[in-house]
Amino acid sequence: MKTLIKNGKIVTMAGDVIENGCVLFDEKILYVGTDERDADSVIDAEGMVVMPGLIDAHCHVGMFEDSIGFEGDDGNEDSDPVMPHLRAIDGINPFDRGFEEARNAGITTVVTGPGSANPVGGQFAAVKTYGICIDDMIVKAPAAMKMALGENPKAVYSEKEEAPVTRMGTVALIRELFIKSRDYMEKLEAYNANSEDNEKPEFDIKLEAMIPVLKREIPVKIHAHRADDICTAIRIGKEFDVDVTIEHCSDGDAVAPILEREKVPVMLGPTLSDRSKPELKNLTFDTYRNLSERGINVAIITDHPEITIEHLPLCAAMAVKHGMDEDKALSAVTSIAAKNCRIDGRVGSLEVGKDADIAVFTDLPTRFDAKCVMTFIDGVKVK
Repeated sequence: MKTLIKNGKIVTMAGDVIENGCVLFDEKILYVGTDERDADSVIDAEGMVVMPGLIDAHCHVGMFEDSIGFEGDDGNEDSDPVMPHLRAIDGINPFDRGFEEARNAGITTVVTGPGSANPVGGQFAAVKTYGICIDDMIVKAPAAMKMALGENPKAVYSEKEEAPVTRMGTVALIRELFIKSRDYMEKLEAYNANSEDNEKPEFDIKLEAMIPVLKREIPVKIHAHRADDICTAIRIGKEFDVDVTIEHCSDGDAVAPILEREKVPVMLGPTLSDRSKPELKNLTFDTYRNLSERGINVAIITDHPEITIEHLPLCAAMAVKHGMDEDKALSAVTSIAAKNCRIDGRVGSLEVGKDADIAVFTDLPTRFDAKCVMTFIDGVKVK
């Protein structure tokens, strides 16, 4: 079934804004432009803004479920500090209220996964916000490997009186995993190339899970608030020749020249919150402006449930209020968010061939009075 949205202000996030434009789609986008095309259903969006669905590049929707408590708390398997083989798709509940609230806010894709209790927490997944079975919602899984530095793993394991209790201990465990994984991969590759002269290494599910990271097929999402932890995250990436993204980056202003020099993607937030622990003492919305002005690829995140998912547009509006360029703020919840998460081949902009994930707003979502009036995911109207 083909649907045509016409007469709207089409903000493609691909370089063009089309006044009184049209978008034709089924499950994929078929046409974007000024000409009306034949369709089975026509929606008049006069006076409305038509955009790609918004993307939250770092959250825990479906992992820490709303209003449930322990029964729905599946984000931190803190029985072992090194857990790369855990998969978000085995813990996400599509019926978590957060998914509906996301759709109602025009958010069509979330990158969700384990929390930061462990130095190595497991695999994130990029999923759509509509569906009843997670397997049908996947955009990319695994989408990234989650690792965490700083206070969180220190606090969790000091309470258990187990390692790691220092930043040195946290990174030592991460480094050990990388070294073992690299050795395992090299032995496996040697066996596959010549099984007669090389032994097949004994299967190790943890080391196996790290192979996509070492092959740079997926990045490492490294939880790092404090300036020294941010630099440690970059150091780990260089040491093992892997791609990293900086998650949270609360002290980003302090090391902005380093982030600019290294061209590392940043998932910035949550910022619409209190300074609840020491490494958040420099939390400010000014960081969005300061980093984006340096050309750093900044995505705006909620870290749901730290900030509930429906407030992603509000976070973008607050960033603009504090001086972030509005176009960059829009990109930070659409095209740049998709690029940072390596899912921009499917989502993040209105372009022919991409998924028909579309949000219709009364105004740009970076403005406080804007409301989402319609949301489409894979061409299906879900709000």
